[in-house]
Amino acid sequence: MPIGIQDFEDLRTSGYIYVDKTAYVWKLATEGKPYFLSRPRRFGKSLLLTTLKAYFQGKKALFNGLAIAELETEWQEYPVLHLDFNSGAYSNLDEFKDSLDILLYRQEKIFGVDEKEKTFPARFEGLIYRAYRKTGEKVVVLVDEYDKPLLETMDREELN
Repeated sequence: MPIGIQDFEDLRTSGYIYVDKTAYVWKLATEGKPYFLSRPRRFGKSLLLTTLKAYFQGKKALFNGLAIAELETEWQEYPVLHLDFNSGAYSNLDEFKDSLDILLYRQEKIFGVDEKEKTFPARFEGLIYRAYRKTGEKVVVLVDEYDKPLLETMDREELN
């Protein structure tokens, strides 16, 4: 059993044991609207998000032998914006801005950039727009460790 591996593609391509819950992934992806998942720490949220990412990117081969392979018939590819706040530093506002800038930059390398978009909200909105225009498909937004900046600074009065 792997310890600390939270990436679905890594688990599937490295021969690790994977407990198949992809029927639930398929149901979540095909029957729902936006979801906010707030499960306890160390409960598999990051693995779930990378599983959703692979599914929405249409990586059919990663799901061979799993329940979802029998359920999904189209394997359509969608643009995915995956923002993972786990690796950033958030002890002050400048570090938060730097981390957010890097997250957006990585997505802009994929979907393009518009120099007129100066603020973080404008850049994010522009990313969604360009991803849609580039592919013609709805855009999937996955945000992991959204609470890390808050948890690292909630006891700092000057940052509240």
